[in-house]
Amino acid sequence: MTIKPIDDRVVITIGEVEETTVGGIIIPDTAKEKSQIGKIVAVGTDEDLQELVKVGDDILYAKYGGTEVELEGKKYIILGRSDILAIVE
Repeated sequence: MTIKPIDDRVVITIGEVEETTVGGIIIPDTAKEKSQIGKIVAVGTDEDLQELVKVGDDILYAKYGGTEVELEGKKYIILGRSDILAIVE
């Protein structure tokens, strides 16, 4: 099953990064702030949006933007165009 966004929306995944302090202590996900960088896995049908971003781009998105969904054990966020703040190069 795949997610196909419509109009001016994109689907992204968030990279889970395990963080360790200098002393070797692993910081659990529950103690960290959620990442605001994700990788685009699908782009909607809006032609202007398709010219700006493409599948595989890393983007910075609004802190409280989008809708989180889980499909086949993977977590995704569906974002509207206005929630995309920048492309990370």
